[in-house]
Amino acid sequence: MIAVAVVAGVGAGFAGVYGIAGFQRNADDQVCGPAVNLAQKVAPLARGEVAAVNLDKSPLKLPDLTFQDDSGQKHALDQWHGRTVLLNLWATWCVPCRKEMPALDSLEQRLGGSDFQVVAVNIDTRNLDKPKAFLKEVGVQSLTYYADPNAKVFQDLKEIGRAFGMPTTVLVDPAGCEIGSIAGPAEWASDDAIKLIKAVLKK
Repeated sequence: MIAVAVVAGVGAGFAGVYGIAGFQRNADDQVCGPAVNLAQKVAPLARGEVAAVNLDKSPLKLPDLTFQDDSGQKHALDQWHGRTVLLNLWATWCVPCRKEMPALDSLEQRLGGSDFQVVAVNIDTRNLDKPKAFLKEVGVQSLTYYADPNAKVFQDLKEIGRAFGMPTTVLVDPAGCEIGSIAGPAEWASDDAIKLIKAVLKK
């Protein structure tokens, strides 16, 4: 009887864990379903300069990634709830990242506003003044400076299969769900990119 009780208890435990996990997946599916529908609707526009963008075919709720601004104040991805975000991770030691920053700045200058923002997060772990000096050197003006000197945001994305190298860019819907992602650079100031983002924003 004791053995049966133990087995039953273990079984109930597994059922509870998997039941909770299943509930969470179902909740994410409900929240992120619209992001998948939108991704598939705009998929034909992932071409030319943004052909490498992978538009989602299954729901993915992003973790509440955290980083800091120039003054050291902490920020979390959740604070952009209600806005579409192009989240970009970059570093000064990443040559493609450096080439991409002016284009991201141009995209923010052109489309940034109450419904869309480019959030570029630097993950340099040494010489923390170097990224700010670089942005000033190349004339970046529209992007707010964000950084994660511990590179935890990269690890958090890696855990969900969204960060394999640099740069890493994720397009996030107003509910915090992924619309699409790209591993590597893109020409974000191009007509192809503008058309894709405008379609996501339904402009």
